[in-house]
Amino acid sequence: MAVGSHTGAGTGIPELAGVPLLGSLFDLKSDSLGTYLRAQQRHGDLVRITAGPPGLRAELYCVFSPEGAQQVLGSEAANFRKDNSFYQEVRESFGNGLLTSQDEDYLRQRRLVQPLFTKRRVDGYAGAVAAETELTLRAWRETSVVDVSEEMTRLALRAVTRILFGTDGDAAAGVVDRCFPVITEYVLRRGYSPANLPRSWPTPGNKRAAAALEELYAVCDGIVAERLGDGVGDESRSDGNGSDLLSLLAGAKSADDAEFDAVELREQVLVFLLAGHETTATSLAFALHLLARHPEQQTRAREEISRVLGDRTPQAADLDRLPYLTQVLKEAMRLYPAAPVIGRQAVADARVGGHTIPAGADVIVAPWVTHRHPGHWPDPDRFDPDRFTPEAEAARPRYAWFPFGGGPRACIGQHFSMLESVIALAMILRAYEFEAVDEEVPVSTGITLRATGPARCRLRSLAAG
Repeated sequence: MAVGSHTGAGTGIPELAGVPLLGSLFDLKSDSLGTYLRAQQRHGDLVRITAGPPGLRAELYCVFSPEGAQQVLGSEAANFRKDNSFYQEVRESFGNGLLTSQDEDYLRQRRLVQPLFTKRRVDGYAGAVAAETELTLRAWRETSVVDVSEEMTRLALRAVTRILFGTDGDAAAGVVDRCFPVITEYVLRRGYSPANLPRSWPTPGNKRAAAALEELYAVCDGIVAERLGDGVGDESRSDGNGSDLLSLLAGAKSADDAEFDAVELREQVLVFLLAGHETTATSLAFALHLLARHPEQQTRAREEISRVLGDRTPQAADLDRLPYLTQVLKEAMRLYPAAPVIGRQAVADARVGGHTIPAGADVIVAPWVTHRHPGHWPDPDRFDPDRFTPEAEAARPRYAWFPFGGGPRACIGQHFSMLESVIALAMILRAYEFEAVDEEVPVSTGITLRATGPARCRLRSLAAG
């Protein structure tokens, strides 16, 4: 959050009431998602929230309508940049990859990466996802209760490291699992603090983060160096599904013969590790937990899976044949979007919802809130996959649902996330019946949405006999 020089700007925009001197600082720290939701419920689709003492005060201009989100992310995206302090902290830890780069850097990276995320290319990873899901199912044979948040995080991490690194994925997965939590907590603490000590100072937090980054960089750099030394496109690393993604990245060239150097490869890999496992894990975990709480919908999804797949392993072509399962995932992503809050900074004054957001202001769009907007989602907290029939989707504004962002910065991995989620969910529901142990799962927002309490489910094997 930027330390503000905009106090009093945006005249006419309603402000969420806070406490004297500190505004909504404590509300945002204790429950930012609930604070944004209350702001919309009390004041509508454009709300100003202040936080922090005078001189260190941050001002957030929160845009909650689908139309406003489309302006910020889509039609006027050039005026809303990733220039805030949070993205700077992400850059300093994870590098200047697709998630954080801007301008010519971003356009160049997107040109290089885009061919690796075509539908045909991504469909080739279905076998790796199915293999990792099968390993998860085998591990559950000796247990009766699992925490689906923890289990889906492990599954998604193993799948993305296998796809990224091929036969080197197991070694990388352990390092990522150990180091990512330390780094993400560090990024969050600094990204949302009004003032930070330099990273170079030997504080305990700085030293812990530096050690985690060093270990993470070392394993990525080692694998990158091996790929570049061996030559790219080594089919032997790919488990029969085409070259692993790192080899493809190393061999990527654009029309002007641009390519990634070793540091840029590491930065792209770190972004794919971050975005590629945490987001999919969130979608899978909450889809399973919601179905565990709603046995009628769970049965309907399982009947579709049985009818379409029988006993065979799902393939990429099956996604279109499992429409209800896809609706389940979309509804889970509505209620629990992996990116619940998206930040930008306004370059110039912008008219949104009949008011002016001043140049330099920190701007928030919040799928967590827009996905619950009462004007577009009747009874918004109710789990109902039938909200995503083709007819219902066509009747809503484009940005009433945007778990993958939107506009020119929309997530490049959308199809991969849906492919992985549908395949894994189909295999899991075919093998086990789920009953919720924990009825409610507390969440908070970090770099992505995360469960802050257990999401346990009781398992009943559906294996024949």
